[in-house]
Amino acid sequence: MSRQAEVHPELSILASFSGEGGVERMVLNLVNALAERGLRIDLLLIKTRSRHLDEIHPTVNRIDLGTRHTATSLIPLTRYLRRRRPPCLLAAKDRAGRMAVIARALAGASNTRLVLRLGTNLTAAFAHKSRWRLFLRQQPIRLLYPHIDRIIAVSEGVRQDTLAISGVDQEKVVVIRNPVITPRMIEAASAPAPYPWENESEDPLILAVGRLTLQKDFATLLRAFADLRKHRPCRLIILGDGRQRENLLTLSNELGISEALALPGFTSNPYRYMKQANLFVLSSRWEGSPNVLTEAMALGTPVVSTDCPSGPSELLDRGRIAPLVPVGDWKALSQAMQKVLDNPPVSSLLRESVEEYNAHQSASRYLEIMGLAKAC
Repeated sequence: MSRQAEVHPELSILASFSGEGGVERMVLNLVNALAERGLRIDLLLIKTRSRHLDEIHPTVNRIDLGTRHTATSLIPLTRYLRRRRPPCLLAAKDRAGRMAVIARALAGASNTRLVLRLGTNLTAAFAHKSRWRLFLRQQPIRLLYPHIDRIIAVSEGVRQDTLAISGVDQEKVVVIRNPVITPRMIEAASAPAPYPWENESEDPLILAVGRLTLQKDFATLLRAFADLRKHRPCRLIILGDGRQRENLLTLSNELGISEALALPGFTSNPYRYMKQANLFVLSSRWEGSPNVLTEAMALGTPVVSTDCPSGPSELLDRGRIAPLVPVGDWKALSQAMQKVLDNPPVSSLLRESVEEYNAHQSASRYLEIMGLAKAC
């Protein structure tokens, strides 16, 4: 362990960095915002496969638990808590939180305050699973969540879902908005975005961002885009990697939109695309709080979203700020895209609606809930 680790931490954060997704980005933003205030932080890592780790604040003490799965992190986490006994342990995901409950008990670290951050609507995420699998997921939650001191939900939808699943007291679960908006994001948006096609075009540019998975439902977006192109010329970029790539390419061929579609893969700077896009579309089946939708709005880009659980309705004020359409309804999505392209909202309205997603403001609320506000 490094010499820095011998200094008593004011906060320990348990996280798994398994890619470049929204959860990893939000943990990065939060860790950096807290470290910038001079907080001594131990970052306990279950997985370390993420380019986001290269951007962690230099004062953060990274500790690799030497495991590649949350289920096998119990012993090293217990040893850490027994030895270091931090004032507070923040677990970034459901599985990490449940493991932390057990580890704290085994370590006899009852004075360590345990806080869990939840970013997923678990009921929606398991809606396509069998009832038996949902039962197996819910029972450990009902057993272990009552032993967590506070639970932070990223949206009111996630909060209500957590209360329904866990049965914990309402006062225990609080909503804190994700630390989405950072100076780095705003600066990165000013960089020029490479145009995916050989010849530039004045056709409206539509953008979507996310892992190419069933959750993001880009198949519905492709169908909506194909319908939209019957009425007006436009182009579509989807940023992200995933298992659905070949399926989406096949579908685009069937729909006859291949020449107007680009799938460049993952990019560490999607913000430069967001700033130049004429429209950003979220087509997800479920979310916790959709960070990419928040980012696009923070940059003043017009948006359209499915009314999926949970988050978009809160961000868009139940459709007042931008259209919300039923999940999986490509026809309604096409019509909403056409409407916003024809009459885009004022950029300042979009920016003002996501002001509370500022990383500095989010970090302050986390410190308050974790009982560490006086440490900074």
